[in-house]
Amino acid sequence: MKKLLLLFAIGANAINLMGQTPCENGMAGNYPCNGYDLLSQLSLNVLAGSNQESGNDSWGWTDPDSGKEYAIVGLTNGTAFIDISDPINPIFLGRVETETFSSVWRDIKVYGNYAFIVADAAGNHGMQVFDLTRLRNVANPPVVFDADARYGGIGSCHNIVINPSEPYAYLVGCDDFSGGAVFVDISDPLNPQGAGGYADSGYTHDAQVVTYDGPDADYTGREIYIGSNGSFGSNNKVVFVDVTNKNNPVLISDIDYDSPGYTHQAWLTEDSNYLLLGDELDEQSFGINTRTIIFDVQDLDNPQVHNEYYGPTEAIDHNGYVLEDKFYLANYTAGLRVVDVSNVASSNNAMEEIGYFDTYPQSNVADFDGAWSVYPYFESGNVVISDISRGFFLVRPSDGTMGVNDMNMGTFSIYPNPATSFAKLVAGKNAQIESVKVYSILGQEIFTQTRINQKEFTLPVTNFSKGVYIVKINEGATKKLVVR
Repeated sequence: MKKLLLLFAIGANAINLMGQTPCENGMAGNYPCNGYDLLSQLSLNVLAGSNQESGNDSWGWTDPDSGKEYAIVGLTNGTAFIDISDPINPIFLGRVETETFSSVWRDIKVYGNYAFIVADAAGNHGMQVFDLTRLRNVANPPVVFDADARYGGIGSCHNIVINPSEPYAYLVGCDDFSGGAVFVDISDPLNPQGAGGYADSGYTHDAQVVTYDGPDADYTGREIYIGSNGSFGSNNKVVFVDVTNKNNPVLISDIDYDSPGYTHQAWLTEDSNYLLLGDELDEQSFGINTRTIIFDVQDLDNPQVHNEYYGPTEAIDHNGYVLEDKFYLANYTAGLRVVDVSNVASSNNAMEEIGYFDTYPQSNVADFDGAWSVYPYFESGNVVISDISRGFFLVRPSDGTMGVNDMNMGTFSIYPNPATSFAKLVAGKNAQIESVKVYSILGQEIFTQTRINQKEFTLPVTNFSKGVYIVKINEGATKKLVVR
């Protein structure tokens, strides 16, 4: 299980990097861009060992001990792990090979210090589990890692979803529960256990699961499953399910929309007032530009279509994620598109594109190539793009900002998160922590300390109940903290 094998004849010195390339006059080297520089790139030949393989999903992990950042990139033949703590000179550490055979569809999510991996149309693949702390000390990379564990309660699954505040994985589009959600208890990550499932609403292509802290007080603190239930027929819809009790999941509501092609993936805005949905086939089916459907979900029992956003190209939208007031969209042949959603509540001009990095420069047609997924959640502000035919890209806002809050204005990091006994708060560059306040999800202040004036602060959480909290420093920057 712990054995490391050299990856073919590829040594670390054989990795060809693009190097840092600024976005100037609309181009970063060969790539069209607006507001995003290219930091580095690794090809499929490096990551997969062959140009005959292709890329798919991506995610990320930040080591809670060191703060080092790692990119995780899905491939048809496995899952690659990349040390990006030096973003100009990333190190391809190695990969976990597929459990069965190559698959176009591989998906990865992270809970704590473990990566969980599924694949679709891959036979009896199951869910692989990989201990990410093994990336801390890899001798002579790149290597081939064995998975640390495997859940065999399912075979193939299209996707995997994890709520970071609860120890459950939700496997969707599997060969069980009618393609709905398969619940897996990952509280002991190396010994995952089946915990039931939900089949009543049919096949789910992708989903988001959250511990709800939005405006609908009826569901505060409940675990809510938001399923994007794609169909090649007339049954495309988004479903809202209360999955707090795994033995008795309850449908809250569902909603459809005009001119569906294939309901693909949706993500909540940070205040949980709106849901941004991508339909994967509407651009091809109806000859329209990239469309995002905006739902008003302030009443989970009665969600409503609020608006639609159309991008500047006809490219197909794929995976999209929200971070504060920005929507980071993997837009296939149009690459990464960054959209301002701060005005999403408006009835006019609800969203506006503010930047992009196009990993597929030859066209922006409605085709299935280019950027499959993006990961924008690193504290550094660097964004991972996984491209179907060009592998791994790492980009960053051209003006050097975080793209969220300027580090000099009080942005901070929290680790470990989730926490059990303490959480260390670390201020950003040229900043200090002057004060700390902690609030429950109901807005109750449960901790405060002032006159700290230090770079780091250790927050004791042993007396906190398990759950989600909001940590505020310097009366400004806030972050969610999970205590378990």
